[in-house]
Amino acid sequence: MSIGNSPEDDRPSIGRLLQQARIAAGLTVEEVSSSTRVRIPIVHAIEQDDFSRCGGDVYARGHIRTFARAVGLDPEPLVEEYDADHGGRPAPTPAAPLFEAERIRSEPRRPNWTAAMVAAIVAVVGFVGFTLFSGGEDEPSSTAQVAEGSKPDKTAAKPTATKPSDPKPVPSESAIAAAPRDKVTVKLSATTDESWISAKDHNGRLLFDGLLLPGESKTFQDKERIDLVLGRSGAIELFVNGKRVEDRGPGPVERLSYTKGDPEVG
Repeated sequence: MSIGNSPEDDRPSIGRLLQQARIAAGLTVEEVSSSTRVRIPIVHAIEQDDFSRCGGDVYARGHIRTFARAVGLDPEPLVEEYDADHGGRPAPTPAAPLFEAERIRSEPRRPNWTAAMVAAIVAVVGFVGFTLFSGGEDEPSSTAQVAEGSKPDKTAAKPTATKPSDPKPVPSESAIAAAPRDKVTVKLSATTDESWISAKDHNGRLLFDGLLLPGESKTFQDKERIDLVLGRSGAIELFVNGKRVEDRGPGPVERLSYTKGDPEVG
């Protein structure tokens, strides 16, 4: 009877199997390292069955799995062999202690509603007491402030009541007296419709050129002469040197010139 090695003793180790599979796949250590993100020294160590450089059993199992997949091997038998050679898998942590620890850890986070309600009641009682003792003294001053503030509002409202009305210019003796005698003053007011107007001074400088809308007025002054062009002139009231000009030229468009003194059609 001869004594020989058992079949289990002749089986290649984990590192040897991985190395043979790598060579059969035509891969270098560098290529395996690049595809698995396992550093080159650790790949060499695993092929020599040195798992101390993996950093622990958990990392060693992970490196074996990634290495085996990279070279086309089933990783589970290799991981089972590793566990058999290194004391087996660690026992799972019981669920009850974890649950108990989580329950104990969460209890201090509960808010103390009783203390919060007591503090709120104390604050309300203190506020009510302060209001009862100091309310009689505060009322006259607050009333006085409201009365003082109301006066400026009424005063400020008075000018706005009279401001919107901008009546059409009406000739009067005061308007005639207000016109300066050393200048020519021309005032145009649009009454029933809009009108296009153009006004120039005695040097030909343009004073205005545009539309005059109903209710709007324009006043021009010059030391010698005002030249006017009025479109749709029937909608325009004309005052020259404080006097209303009634008799103007015919036609929808008028060209007029006025100087100091009594208005005359130019």
